[in-house]
Amino acid sequence: MDQAFLDLLVENLPELEPDRACDEAALRYANYYGIDFTRHVSQHLGRVHADGFDLAVQIWRPERAVSTLFFLHGYYDHMGLYKHLIRWALGHRMAVIGFDLPGHGLSSGERASIDCFTRYQSALDAVLEQAASWRLPGPWHLLGQSTGGAILIDRLLNGPLPEDLGQTILMAPLVRPRQWGMSQVSLRLLGGFVQQLGRRFTANSTDEEFLAFIRERDPLQPMVLPVAWVQALEQWIPRIEGAAPAAYRPLIIQGQQDGTVDWQHNIRVLQDKFEQPELLYLPRARHHLVNEGKVHRKQYFDWLSQQLGFKP
Repeated sequence: MDQAFLDLLVENLPELEPDRACDEAALRYANYYGIDFTRHVSQHLGRVHADGFDLAVQIWRPERAVSTLFFLHGYYDHMGLYKHLIRWALGHRMAVIGFDLPGHGLSSGERASIDCFTRYQSALDAVLEQAASWRLPGPWHLLGQSTGGAILIDRLLNGPLPEDLGQTILMAPLVRPRQWGMSQVSLRLLGGFVQQLGRRFTANSTDEEFLAFIRERDPLQPMVLPVAWVQALEQWIPRIEGAAPAAYRPLIIQGQQDGTVDWQHNIRVLQDKFEQPELLYLPRARHHLVNEGKVHRKQYFDWLSQQLGFKP
C-alpha cells in the first residue's frame, strides 16, 4: 500500500455516518491491515472534526451488540494495528469504535506531534459526543494502550466521563517514559535549536512479524520524534502526578519486560490515584501489549473476558 493511495483516502474521507457502508478504498485499507470484518459486522469509516483536526474514526457493529468498546492507540500507532483487539471484542458481541489520534494514522495534524496533551482530551470528547447520537449499547468500556492509556488516566482523574461507563482498561499505560530524567536533560540541551529527532525503532514486542511489519511495510508509521511532543509530555506529567485521587478501579495490564515506560513508577502512581486497581502482570511481555505474542495475548484476553463478565 503506497502513500499516494493513503493520501487520496484521507482526502476523500466522508463525514462519519454509522449507516454508510465502507467504499472500495476504505475496504482496501482495512484489508491491508487485517481489520476488515465486513463479512460478520457492519463497518464504517469516516471523519469527525475536533479542535481543528479531522479525526479518522471507524466503527464495527455486530447485530444485537451487548456493549461498546472504545479503544485509544499508543504513540506512533494507529487503529489499523489493533486487529487482535477488535477481533476479541467482536467475538464477545461488543460494538467497537477506534480513532486515530491527531498526527497519527489517517487523522490530520503534524506527524506524531501535539502542542498540549489536553488536545487529546478534545479529540476524545468529539468522538464520545458523536457516539452518543449513534445509540450504541452500554455499558461503554474504554481501553487505552500506552499513550492511549495516559489519555484515559487523565479522563478518569479530571472527567467528564460517559454516563454509562463500564470498565476502563489501561494497557502498559504511560505516566513517565523510561529514563525520563535523562530525557529531560537532553531536552534542555537541545534548547530551541532542534525541532525533531529521527525515530529509533525498538523491540517492544515479542511478535517478530509485527515488528517487521511496522519497520518495513506500514506506510502510516511516523519516522520522527518531534521535540514539541516531548515538551507537551513534560507539561502533562505534573498534571497527572499532582491530581487528586479519584474513586475508580481501572483494570491495568502491564508487561514486566517493558522497556518503553517506567512501569514500576507508573504503577505506584496509579495505585495512589485510584482505589485498588485490578492488576495483571505479564512477566515476559514487553510494551506493545496489543501486538504482543499469541501466548501473552491469550493470557490477558482471558483475564479481560473474566473481568467483563463474559462466558469462556
